[in-house]
Amino acid sequence: MSIQDRAQSQISQLDKELSKYPALNNLEKQTSVPKVYVVLGVGALYFFLIFFNIAGEFLVNTAGFIIPGYYSLSALFSASKVDDSQWLTYWVVYAFLTVFESAVNAVYWFPFYYTFKFVLVLWMALPQTSGAQIIFNSFIQPVFSRYFSESGSTAANLRAQVDSAGKPHAS
Repeated sequence: MSIQDRAQSQISQLDKELSKYPALNNLEKQTSVPKVYVVLGVGALYFFLIFFNIAGEFLVNTAGFIIPGYYSLSALFSASKVDDSQWLTYWVVYAFLTVFESAVNAVYWFPFYYTFKFVLVLWMALPQTSGAQIIFNSFIQPVFSRYFSESGSTAANLRAQVDSAGKPHAS
């Protein structure tokens, strides 16, 4: 199978997926431009703007909130709790990334920082890759698990102190 055949196969598969969205079907009818080309063009423009840091921070943060925000809302409205855990993990990892980025001031140290961050955020956010889970299990959990274990944890101790502070003491 040639590269052109594989590319055409991927485009056909993407077109099939995009057909699920009525807004894209209407756009295709109104403009006579195939919806797959519109989506690929917008995606390429988005990546181009990030690559050349034209509103890079805004575009990366938008991608970091819009896609996960959609999936998080979907998870909250679903009966399954598995996806809730996945998106909670994403938001914890994203928060750590944001704090780390702010503390290190990484933008000034790394060329094409927003391009790398964009790829990282997509990798973390897409359910197919489970990137946030990998980062959480590799970095965050080993460092913070001792503070959140069930017995004798800092969180459990704080909860107990708050509960006991709210009760009247017998004299």
